[in-house]
Amino acid sequence: MTTIRQPSGARATALLGLGTYRPERVVTNEEICEVLDSSDEWIQSRSGIRSRRYAGEDETLVDMATAAARRALEAAGVTADQLGTVIVATSSHAQHTPAAAPLVADRLGSRAAAFDMGAGCAGWCHAVSVASDLVRGGNASYALVIGVEKLSLFLDPTDRSTAFIFADGAGAVVVGPADEPGIGPVAWGSDGSQSHVITQEPGCQHVTPDHPMVVRMEGTAVFRWAPFAMADVARSAVEGAGLALTDLDAFIPHQANMRITETLARNLKLPEGIAIARDVQESGNTSAASVPLAIETMVRNGEAQPGDTALLIAFGAGLSYASQVVRLPPVATA
Repeated sequence: MTTIRQPSGARATALLGLGTYRPERVVTNEEICEVLDSSDEWIQSRSGIRSRRYAGEDETLVDMATAAARRALEAAGVTADQLGTVIVATSSHAQHTPAAAPLVADRLGSRAAAFDMGAGCAGWCHAVSVASDLVRGGNASYALVIGVEKLSLFLDPTDRSTAFIFADGAGAVVVGPADEPGIGPVAWGSDGSQSHVITQEPGCQHVTPDHPMVVRMEGTAVFRWAPFAMADVARSAVEGAGLALTDLDAFIPHQANMRITETLARNLKLPEGIAIARDVQESGNTSAASVPLAIETMVRNGEAQPGDTALLIAFGAGLSYASQVVRLPPVATA
């Protein structure tokens, strides 16, 4: 009987370098309210958001992803030809075919295996876990994970549940071998029974110039679910890593809404002194890009340092969720 050989990879993996891209255009609440029947005070009280970034008309999702990826490679000291896999987590790439990842890989000069991951706002955390397993399994020496969104293309400016929430940006990280574990086991799952809570409507087959696809969200349902159900998921990730909450330096949740972040932190009963990401205030909800963008903000502002132990968690459409403990990577300067 013949034997199939299986590769063996790295004993441990880590995040080796992180890069981000933020569009230049800053969109204030006042600008949003030129169309939306709302106010800056109402938006901040509901979400904590003061401003967000929108990509330019000629600035594509692939442009943003590539810019973030180049910075991540530089921070990690890894070249594009060393990559075995490129994963792009996104909900706003406007085409099913071709996927965004092969286009990004080509721009980088890489012929790595490349594919998109659709797990909504939780996509980047999902992709980090998949990349870590690929490197540990020996199927990739290094993997590039990119979270990127151009959600400004998918907004109804008159929808009070979404128009002020979502925004654009990109964050990328290189996952590779390490002497000591830098990525803990993932705690993840989904609840398809609540898939109606966050959707893109109409379906692809019904999109027309008069009826473009837009994001719809039942905000109250999300708020009732995320801060409570995700506390248990986050605890599982910490326990899976063999740690306690007191071992954490930072808590970096998906930047969905400031009220969700604060309620989730209270439900976790985080010890005093743990830094909490609040990038949503200036960046809005960038979906799959929000966690890496929040990491960059915390490091840039001195709230966290490369090498710190951080609890990540992301959740969104699906409903899907994923959480893991990581050592924060070096971050490229923009």
